[in-house]
Amino acid sequence: MTLFDDGSTIIPQSNKIYKIKYERLKNKMSNNTNKSNKNKQIYGYCRVSTKEQNLDRQLIAMREEGVPEENIFSDKKSGKDFNRTEWKKLYNKLRAGDTLIIMSIDRLGRDYDAIGRTWKRLTNTKKVNIKVLDMPILNTTNNTLVDKLLSDIILQLLAYVAQTERDNLLKRQAQGIAAAKARGVHFGRPEVNVPKDFKKIVRDWEDKKISYTEAVELSGLSTRTFYRKAEQYKRKI
Repeated sequence: MTLFDDGSTIIPQSNKIYKIKYERLKNKMSNNTNKSNKNKQIYGYCRVSTKEQNLDRQLIAMREEGVPEENIFSDKKSGKDFNRTEWKKLYNKLRAGDTLIIMSIDRLGRDYDAIGRTWKRLTNTKKVNIKVLDMPILNTTNNTLVDKLLSDIILQLLAYVAQTERDNLLKRQAQGIAAAKARGVHFGRPEVNVPKDFKKIVRDWEDKKISYTEAVELSGLSTRTFYRKAEQYKRKI
């Protein structure tokens, strides 16, 4: 067996056909590897909660990471769920071996339970790598068992903290409402007073002595409020 300077092997040395076949096989394997790498894409996802907010900082970060412009997807919508137009388009494009880059974990959303489920679908089912710029410990790009384990633990911890904060917020809101009611604060719309002759106006309208427009003008109420009050009056009769 002879080892060539280029790493190829001939068995035996005199038979050149083996070297030719080996070289062809090596080139084919190399080409397949290159094709596989070329097919892998880098995508970026950006999100803000309202149309008034600015995406510039996130977009700059995506470009600095080398994400092609056509692979950057952005939503201006609340993160309460994943029902977002651009996110859906991106999710359907992602393939095994692709890398998804986000500025921070909350750009995916605010519901950490939903984030955890989506994260698992991306990494376990779709085999997509995720890179979180402001929390590198969540990155799955190294694709090691330890990295995946750490990501799962941190996501569970974030979900727990988020749920605890939601529960505490609801508790504080309930306590605040109870305290306000105890002080005599009333919630909801203030009651609209009707004129003293409101009943007569309603009867005249029902008897077609006056038109609906005239009845509304005489009452001094808005069209919607007049109709609502008139219905309440008729139920009492």
